[in-house]
Amino acid sequence: MERVAIIGASMTQFGQREGEWIQNLLAEAGIECLEDAGVAVDDVEHLYVSNMASGEFEGQTGVPNALAHDLDAMPAYTQRVDQTSSSGGAGIYAAWQSVASGASDMTLLVGGEKMTHKTTGEATDVIASLTHPAEYKHGVTLPSFAGLTARHYLERFDAPRESLGKVAVKNHENGVDNPHAQFQKEVDLETILESPIVADPLRLYDFCPITDGSAALMLCPESVAEEYADEYAVISGIDGATDTHVVHEREDPTVMGGVVESGRGAYEMSDTEPEDIDVAELHDMFTILEFLQMEGLGFAEQGEAWQLVEEGYTERDGELPINTSGGLKSKGHPLGASGVAQGVEIYEQLVGEAGPRQVDADVGLCCNVGGFGNCVITTIMEAAQ
Repeated sequence: MERVAIIGASMTQFGQREGEWIQNLLAEAGIECLEDAGVAVDDVEHLYVSNMASGEFEGQTGVPNALAHDLDAMPAYTQRVDQTSSSGGAGIYAAWQSVASGASDMTLLVGGEKMTHKTTGEATDVIASLTHPAEYKHGVTLPSFAGLTARHYLERFDAPRESLGKVAVKNHENGVDNPHAQFQKEVDLETILESPIVADPLRLYDFCPITDGSAALMLCPESVAEEYADEYAVISGIDGATDTHVVHEREDPTVMGGVVESGRGAYEMSDTEPEDIDVAELHDMFTILEFLQMEGLGFAEQGEAWQLVEEGYTERDGELPINTSGGLKSKGHPLGASGVAQGVEIYEQLVGEAGPRQVDADVGLCCNVGGFGNCVITTIMEAAQ
């Protein structure tokens, strides 16, 4: 099987995009990605759209068909990929499969979501609909899962509350240098620890914002990539996994089984280990998730991720830079776009196009989480040799 390459990427401005809707956002990222890759739209054979809830947010369905029309990509095959908040990572997996199988020699993936026109309560309710009905009918939301798990983690592993705040500090610092991030400003630890409580012990700055935006990647066989670019990245490992839908049925709430299993599969496919990863994008919808993914992916022993954060291990100049893009925390979290945007950041790091965020990296990893670990996709990319 020929390796699958990424030869182009794009990301719109994330944030509150007034007057623009999902169709506009998807087209913006799609056009920019075609230009970045130097690919004519007539050469696109498969077009995938990662999107969780355009129907619920906008009453708009059929978004892949609409995007094909707007890009003039007919007669390319189109498909929508919905895997809740991990739709972007699932889109990378689907696009990878389309090329790896030989079904397509040029696949465009675009992920996007339009959310900010809804109130926080309305948007939270749409997102909460991904929980199990037994939990949803009792008013359980993802922030409540995060608060309960964070409290358990801090007490069980004797971790200081400040360690979670330092995740937010780091990611906001990184977001300052991302021109597409929703929040391009630093936030100090005192401000984070004194912000309003949302789900004890988590406060306002422990949560990512509601966001509009879109991101895109162009995938093709490595032999084709060489015709378009001198610098490109290859997807050397990718896997997805599903954990219990009912969160309280998990044996250990601090272990995200989907992260462990998808990471194991991606490492095996790429013939890499955690110590081989030079840069990582993790799904920090809540600060506690960065700890849980670090441990699930083998970057830290269980209960010890907080210590690495305290030591500066995950800073941009640390041993393993995590969320150089600013993460969901600073960059924003337009559901269907987030996993694709993670891929954009890793691609740009590997080909040396990350600007002031650039780190020394040959191997990168991104982990996109659906719900509270209900479904997970882990992707490992390597710079072309």
